[in-house]
Order: sequence, then C-alpha cells, then structure tokens
Amino acid sequence: MSVVSAKSPAPAVGLKTRPGALAEAGSPTVRPPAAAHLSDEQVAELGRELDAIRDDILGKRGSTDAAYIRRMIKIQRGLEVSGRAALLVSKNKAAWITGTALLSVAKILENMELGHNILHGQWDWMRDPDIHSTTWEWDFVTPSRSWQHTHNDLHHRWTNVVGKDRDVGYNLLRMDPDQEWKPFNLGNPLYNALLAPVFEWGIAIYDLEIPEYKEGLKSKEAMNKDLKALGRKAVKQFAKDYAATPALAMLTGSGKQALYGTLVANAVRNVWAHAVIFCGHFPEGTDTFTEEMVEGETRGDWYVRQMIGSANISGPRFMHLMTGNLSHQIEHHLFPDLPSNRYSEIAPKVRDICQRYDLKYTTGPLLKQVGSAWAKVFKLALPPQR
Repeated sequence: MSVVSAKSPAPAVGLKTRPGALAEAGSPTVRPPAAAHLSDEQVAELGRELDAIRDDILGKRGSTDAAYIRRMIKIQRGLEVSGRAALLVSKNKAAWITGTALLSVAKILENMELGHNILHGQWDWMRDPDIHSTTWEWDFVTPSRSWQHTHNDLHHRWTNVVGKDRDVGYNLLRMDPDQEWKPFNLGNPLYNALLAPVFEWGIAIYDLEIPEYKEGLKSKEAMNKDLKALGRKAVKQFAKDYAATPALAMLTGSGKQALYGTLVANAVRNVWAHAVIFCGHFPEGTDTFTEEMVEGETRGDWYVRQMIGSANISGPRFMHLMTGNLSHQIEHHLFPDLPSNRYSEIAPKVRDICQRYDLKYTTGPLLKQVGSAWAKVFKLALPPQR
C-alpha cells in the first residue's frame, strides 16, 4: 500500500491536509530503474550532500536576495502600469503593439518569477506581509490558496507518481504510457493546443479537484467553498482586464483595441507558462513512477525522484528570468522554497552530484524541450502497440 492512498477516504469533511511524511531510513519497495544501481547508503549520502547545498543557501540568503525580489516587483509593476497606459491610447497601432507587449511581459513576470515563487514561500523569511505566501494573490484566475494545495502540497510531494500526481496530464491529457489509453486520447494534440492559450482557466478548473469530488475524496462543502473562491477571483480578473482598462480607453476611442490588447497579453502569458511547465515535466528523459516506488521513500529517495523526474531548459539569463527560473526545474523541485535567484548558483553543484552518482540530468534548449514535450503528446495519443 502507498503512504497516502489515492483511494483512501478523506481525513475530515472539507479538510485539506499535507501528504504523509518520508521514511527515516531504508528504501522504497522498488527503486526507480534509473536509480536501481544505488545502494541505501549511497542514497543517504546523496541526500546529505543536497541537504548541505540547501543549508549553504539558507545561511547566505539575506539583503541581496531581499533587494532582488523587491526590485523585480518594482520592475513588474512599472511594466504593467506602462502597458495599460499605452493601451488607453491604443487606437494608435504603435501604442497598441507597445502596450500589449509591455503588459504581456508584466503578466509573465508576475506569474512566473513573482507569483509562483512567492506562493512557494521562497520569501517568507523576510517577514514582509506584502511579499508572503499567505497573503500574495497573483494575476492568475485560479485563487492562490487552491493552487498552493494542488501544486505545493500534492504535486511537489508526489512528483510524476502516476495515480498520485494528477499534474501528469492535468486530468485531460495522456502523458504517460502507464495511463490507460481510451479513444478520447486521440485528441491529445488538439486538447493541448486548445489548452495553451487558456492555460490559466485549465489550471483553475484542475484546482477544483473535480475527480476527487466525484470519487468522494472531497466534500460538497469544500467544493462549494472552492467554487465561490474561484468565482470571486474570476470577477476581479475580468473587472481589471476586460472592464476597467477598456472602459478608460473608451475616453480616447480605444476601448475595443484595449480589450483586444489585454486578451492578447493574457494569451501570450498563458502560452508561455504552458510551454515552460511542459518543458520542465514532460520532455524525453524525464521519468514517471509507480506508487510502489514511493512506498517507504526516504528523503534521499525523494531527492533522487525529483532529479530524474524533472528537466531543465538551457539558455541566457533573460530566458531564465522570464521562466521564473523554472528553467532550473530540477533545482526548483529539489528546493522549492529556496529563493529562485539562487537556482543558477545551485545548478552546477546538482549536476555534479548527478554525474557522480550516475543519474540523469536532463536539460536542453527551449525549442528542443518544447518539441520533445509535444512529441510525447502526439505519441501518447495513439493506443499502445501490442
């Protein structure tokens, strides 16, 4: 049996809890094939090495890191204000292009480098109530608290464990050969293409945990609460993007253009976020796992699973920034609550550990990783060969 069975009853009506703890020692029932050559002692030592990297960053983080996140917030807000201001006069084509581009970049930065990372608690140590995982509400239609549950509590604990990590396909796509094939899956490429420009809405629906509700693992009270939270958030997002900005732009005869501009900015952000997430989890080289591979899993084994189940994107510093440093997906999955600006510093050390322990360190340029993820989408649309 698994530590937390996907079929076990909910612990209390409407209560969301963090998943079970890791084992203190030993090994899982079955170690993943890519790590089968490692002994329990080697896995434990690997865990200690990664713990040391984490402790080193914890000891060094300070004013430089705080200045970084505050600077990024200032830049992002400046870009957003400038973009919306340009859209107010977007009847002029140059103003429309400028405003839409600035707003697109602002939304990407807010979603990737700010929202995602702040909600992971990466900056909670600053004790700043305005930059804290319990108070931040991001520019994404899904409410922060709902996303933190499905992403922080579940996905990061059960990364790529088929049957536990519903991020494997987001309840829509077949993204692993061990997932049962159904005729519905023939539409895999179409579903993924339609999902990309409305990715925030796909995540919002996913965060409602509808399958869990149907299986009786989520109460009606909890579902109603989440639906109300999503409704309130959706109204705020619509009011900001599709009512307030276009309404003000109507004063200059640019209402329609401003509406189109915000629609395009949201679509650009969604397509980008979709690409980055798929590059980090689904390219060739990333492993998935069975439930028996995590039964009895130690911290060292959990580290191993994060490394061989994630993939990085290589590229220049600006690309790393625009991905929210999720181009260092391996490092992020190892240390999701360390400041994102430290991942580039950590990456060479993690790669060295992978080499010394003969573990995969999957990385590649953006286009290669995007192509690889899409190739998997097409491949798994087809029924398995007998």
